[in-house]
Amino acid sequence: MNRTYLTNRIATSLLGIMALALTTTAGELKFTVTSNFFESKPDNQQLGPCHGGVVIDKAGNFYVTTDTKRGIVVFSPEGKFLRIAGPTRIHGLEIREENGVEYIYGARPSDHEVIKLKLDGEQVWAIKFPSEAGIYKEEKGFNPCAVTVAPDGSIFVADGYGSNYTLKFDKDRKFVKAFGGPGEAEGKFKTCHGIGLDTRQGKPLLFVCNRNNNRVEHWDLDGNFVKVIQKDLRMPAAVHIRGDYAVVPELQGRVTVLDKSGAIVAQVGDNPNEKQRANFGLPADQWKDGICNSPHGASIDKDGNLIVAEWSQFGHMHKFARVK
Repeated sequence: MNRTYLTNRIATSLLGIMALALTTTAGELKFTVTSNFFESKPDNQQLGPCHGGVVIDKAGNFYVTTDTKRGIVVFSPEGKFLRIAGPTRIHGLEIREENGVEYIYGARPSDHEVIKLKLDGEQVWAIKFPSEAGIYKEEKGFNPCAVTVAPDGSIFVADGYGSNYTLKFDKDRKFVKAFGGPGEAEGKFKTCHGIGLDTRQGKPLLFVCNRNNNRVEHWDLDGNFVKVIQKDLRMPAAVHIRGDYAVVPELQGRVTVLDKSGAIVAQVGDNPNEKQRANFGLPADQWKDGICNSPHGASIDKDGNLIVAEWSQFGHMHKFARVK
């Protein structure tokens, strides 16, 4: 082995180590990139257009929504393709355990409905256009982005692509109220794009991603605005909470992790190239390991690792491993 070759190999290794060290750009938690974790062509096909999210069941399997005919693509805890499940065009989703059984709740803006599925994709029910809300002229005005469920079974739907209200339904799917409405002031939404149930404060609250106002907020379960958690984010698209932490994918090229006080404890995948941010058509030859282009959905697994799905024409996934 000649000296020049050895020097180049050492330099390359050092650059790789530096890249890993810089994966986390802020805060107290540290993450490194797990390269090529997910099969690039599950079932010998491209993952395809992703305009949704990713959730994890108790077994550690990953459910990734696509706008293809395959609908939800399911990966094993090792990132290998397992199966497909459910319909296409699910946007925001979450998994909830009820009486020992896990269900998927999903919002389908293009289909003007919210659905509940079994893990195999079988539909349990659907919430269609809620005419009784009095805020819609027609069915096409209801374009829900995300859904979450309270401890008492109440269902909260963020209609971010439609009315910019969040709607509350009771456990029997009867409409209760709408709150928020369009605007930039506190207590108003400009694309309420993501929603989750936050129990870290003791009293359950709604964690809402007010995307085009670039902030995340707490609301109570009666529909009252509580506070801004963080502002000046880069189009926060969704939220997933596990333990003390909430992961928020930001559509403009970054993923942020918040602790239960709302402080930023990590930011990963930060893309310095503004032209690549929120770029649905960015070709794969311009992707870089550990750099996010259009984070749209994210989850935290049982080991504290971050799983990120991008808004991508081709389908783009990341795993950021927690360093402990």
